Amino acid sequence: MGIGTLSSYMGAQIFEAIGLSKEVVDTAFRGTPSRVGGLTMSEIAEEVNMFYSRAFPDVLNPESEARRRLENYGYVKFVPRAEYHHNTPGLSKSLHKAVRAASEGRYAEGVDHYKIFMDSINVRPVTALRDLLKVEADSAAPIPLEEVESAESIMQRFCTGGMSLGALSREAHETLAIAMNRIGGKSNSGEGGEDPNRWKALAPEDLEDGKCVTGKVSPLLVNLKEGDRAAAAIKQVASGRFGVTPQYLRSGEQLEIKIAQGAKPGEGGQLPGVKIDEYIASLRNSRPGVTLISPPPHHDIYSIEDLSQLIYDLKMVHPTAGVSVKLVSE
Repeated sequence: MGIGTLSSYMGAQIFEAIGLSKEVVDTAFRGTPSRVGGLTMSEIAEEVNMFYSRAFPDVLNPESEARRRLENYGYVKFVPRAEYHHNTPGLSKSLHKAVRAASEGRYAEGVDHYKIFMDSINVRPVTALRDLLKVEADSAAPIPLEEVESAESIMQRFCTGGMSLGALSREAHETLAIAMNRIGGKSNSGEGGEDPNRWKALAPEDLEDGKCVTGKVSPLLVNLKEGDRAAAAIKQVASGRFGVTPQYLRSGEQLEIKIAQGAKPGEGGQLPGVKIDEYIASLRNSRPGVTLISPPPHHDIYSIEDLSQLIYDLKMVHPTAGVSVKLVSE
């Protein structure tokens, strides 16, 4: 039915271990790659004893005053002076202030906030493997600017991931599409169709104080401009075929057949009924409140020939569009 269960992932080894020694991997995760090494069994035991002593100090030291509540190490939610997180409230505020100041014409103030943001990143503790690497570029000869690829050319290769409107929200989905269209990149519609109103560029009569007043895009979006389009350049064709029509396919530049997705390889998708409002139901040709399930396989693709037939059919609908196949591998 496309619903993931724990048993479907047990023993799959579709991951790589980071921070575990060969001793631990050979004992508990045999066959799993662990290229950088890490904690040994004795070090894991030391960690367990440390956590236990903090949680139950009265057991190890009867004379101490027992804690009334467990310590929050901040492993899941950010906690000041606890586990370091990539994204912290302070870091986000610095970036927001920098962008807001620059967009309002206060460039010097924006630069100051951006420097605070970058300083916080540059002095952070080792968090990812790349933090252990250093680029030695001081002795390299600078490349002439005329040999450097332009920003406009680079941004044409920018693409967003395939995320459906039902999984995100109308506002987030349309914002990504408009942004990619502005810079010449490509957004991916994800599964679930697309509102035909988004295929039309915004005209002057659609706008009022930077907002759309005619329903082509969400009225909650701001700073819209004439010519903005919320159409996704990449139209996805998934196993459920929700919202896939000839018009939908013709509105794209690239057609993507989604065989699987990286978030849950081999599994299908499920959009709960509580998220199916009238708008999403209309895009998916369904009814509000009805849970929609995308099966793990395409029921018309069981061979290379079947896949070739679907590619042929899509090209018949939209001859000038490129057709790609999204696969997942370890």
